[in-house]
Amino acid sequence: MFIATTRIIPMHYIAGKSILQCLSERIDYALDDEKTADREYVSSYKCDPDTAASEFALSKREYFTLTGRRQERDVIAYQIRQSFKPGEITAEEANRIGYEFAERFLKGNHAFIFCTHINRCHIHNHIIWNSTASDCRRKFRNFWYSTSAVRKLSDLICTEHELSVIENPNPHGLTYNKWLDNNAKPSHREIVRTVIDDLLSEKPSNFEVFFKLLEEKGFAIKRGKHLTLYHPDFKKTIRIDSLGEGYTEDDLRSVLSGKKEHTPKKHRNISAPHKNTLLIDIEDKLREGKGGGYERWAKVHNLKQMAQTVNYLREHGLLDYDELKKKSSDATARYNELSVKIKSAEKRMAEIAVLKTHIINYSKTRDIYTAYRKSGYSKKYLAEHESDIVLHKAVKKAFDDLDLEKIPTVKSLQAEYTELLTQKKAAYGEYRTSRDEMKELLIHKANVEQILGKKPENDEKKKEHERV
Repeated sequence: MFIATTRIIPMHYIAGKSILQCLSERIDYALDDEKTADREYVSSYKCDPDTAASEFALSKREYFTLTGRRQERDVIAYQIRQSFKPGEITAEEANRIGYEFAERFLKGNHAFIFCTHINRCHIHNHIIWNSTASDCRRKFRNFWYSTSAVRKLSDLICTEHELSVIENPNPHGLTYNKWLDNNAKPSHREIVRTVIDDLLSEKPSNFEVFFKLLEEKGFAIKRGKHLTLYHPDFKKTIRIDSLGEGYTEDDLRSVLSGKKEHTPKKHRNISAPHKNTLLIDIEDKLREGKGGGYERWAKVHNLKQMAQTVNYLREHGLLDYDELKKKSSDATARYNELSVKIKSAEKRMAEIAVLKTHIINYSKTRDIYTAYRKSGYSKKYLAEHESDIVLHKAVKKAFDDLDLEKIPTVKSLQAEYTELLTQKKAAYGEYRTSRDEMKELLIHKANVEQILGKKPENDEKKKEHERV
């Protein structure tokens, strides 16, 4: 079960055109009457679809007036495409879900238009938002892991609405991973050819636009005697001319100028990915909406919580229940191990603190007790120094109870205390991480067991979960 990978697509300013012209071209494409059923499936936020391009352009002039800062980059707007599995959703549902996604992602800070296209076999959404915030004082920050954040939110919302999501998408959003299997990886040249095929299908207007699309895919372009591509995932650069017939610079220029049609090279078949049996079981159970396990779970949980569990399992590659159970058990064991280590250190540190106090008190009262003994245990001397004498006796008893062969020095105890404190601090960071991981795993494991009607292996494990 798959949907297209959701990613952020920057919309760039094109040299030779005004910002208004650039915005109008992109927005007009999204608003196309044929694609949106005469704009039946068009929505907007803080702007009017008919005048959105003008409003976006005006906000950029206002941004400069208010801040004195000019636009540093050529990004004038952003777009997200969100596609759904054919036959799984109606246009009305897709429009509603997409709008919810835009609201939750942009948090009311940016004006946007939202269009649902129904002209293809798969219904898909186009969300275009202004790179300038509504207050005209800030810009949208396309952070390094934005693609991952967008995908996670889209997956969560789709799962909440019981829709299919793509499993293990590429973090850079490269479309070749739709058919990439971990056991049969294509060559880097195959990957580049597939990326080029996808970009040419978008009909870029010229070579410069094509270059920008390549850069959005994560490629760096070196221009010289030969055009060369570099990608962080590749160890070596790749010359365009080495990609073969149909992919040379001359071929690409001819395609982009309309002189010839591009014929994608046939790629080798890649084996199908392994089935995620656990997620399939969960999704089937949710769709059934019946059974004892579901009814018990539904009394205390909701679909949003289950959506979080499904996305957690997918994100961490937990493909079956036994795998989830083992990881939960390992996390619990590691947490308990660190807990014992920290508690042991704390116990010894407490003992050292008490022992240091005893040694100091012994030293302070030793001369007084020696004089008391030399006085023949005089009652008069006892009355004058009773508190010190009583304290000295108590310290001696404590030493006897500890059965120490030799009383350590305060200096050695302080050194031991410092070492234990260092070890505790080092372990505590991992302890908190381990604790959080264990809690999360046990919660999701409990959700899975509840929805599938599985019983905990024994009462002890149930008690262990309840203590978390």
